[in-house]
Amino acid sequence: MSVRPGSVIAIDHGTQRTGFAVTDALRVSSEPLDAFHGAGDGEALLAHVARLVEVRTVGALLVGLPLHADGTAGGRAADVRAFVGRLREHFPDVDVVSHDEHLTTKEAEARLAEAGHYGAARKARKDSWSALVLLEDWIRSGEPAE
Repeated sequence: MSVRPGSVIAIDHGTQRTGFAVTDALRVSSEPLDAFHGAGDGEALLAHVARLVEVRTVGALLVGLPLHADGTAGGRAADVRAFVGRLREHFPDVDVVSHDEHLTTKEAEARLAEAGHYGAARKARKDSWSALVLLEDWIRSGEPAE
């Protein structure tokens, strides 16, 4: 099963800050978006996602699932799965899929350092660059629907 046609918004869900990245419908270019600062379980986050969806033709929302190296669920996996369920309720016309986000933060931090971002600049960008790494990994893995 593949996802619906359209762009894909990747989400690195967090309790205080949530990162976003987007790719075009053809998967030619991807870019990080501004992070959302606020509770990961509140209505404001869903409203933020709605604003991102309404300005694009979105086929899928891709959510990073925190798994351990052995594939077992990480400590926040239940919270993220609940968020995925809320996204599916709020956006019935968009596919919502999850993908292992293992090591995306480390990769994002390495890329940020390579790009010359340090301190507060790195911290401000880390979540959305993690979403970008997640998105690129998902595309490289064949865009699995789950």
